[in-house]
Amino acid sequence: MATTAPAKPELTLSIQYPGGKVDVPTRAQVRRWVKAACPLPAEVTVRFVDADEGRQLNHDYRGKDYATNVLSFPYEAGEIIIGDLVICTAVVLREADEQGKALEAHHAHLIVHGMLHLQGYDHETGARDAKKMEAREREILAALDYPDPYQ
Repeated sequence: MATTAPAKPELTLSIQYPGGKVDVPTRAQVRRWVKAACPLPAEVTVRFVDADEGRQLNHDYRGKDYATNVLSFPYEAGEIIIGDLVICTAVVLREADEQGKALEAHHAHLIVHGMLHLQGYDHETGARDAKKMEAREREILAALDYPDPYQ
């Protein structure tokens, strides 16, 4: 009796770009990062937004009146991950510049970071949880050949 390798988890990915696709990763890059960060079947939408929309969403959902780099909206976490990620391109570009990071590497980090949030990781619940999440981010990004984002 022949054995077959287990099927790889399926990913349904929708990516929404702002007009012009300026300073945003390609679909192939986003898919690679999402898959690296999520070993489970997933249905994910990644939406790239401008600073105004990023600020409004952060205000509406987190009560904070500024645009942030990534927002995660988990709808289901378990055997399948369902959720949305919102990436504010202006914030990512500014942070990469201020921190001296390659824009691609910073985008990769934030997609990985957001995907971990969709899977239940939370760095705001305490130092121990933050260390666990950061360690996982480092591991995933190293496997993708990106530098440690916390160096």
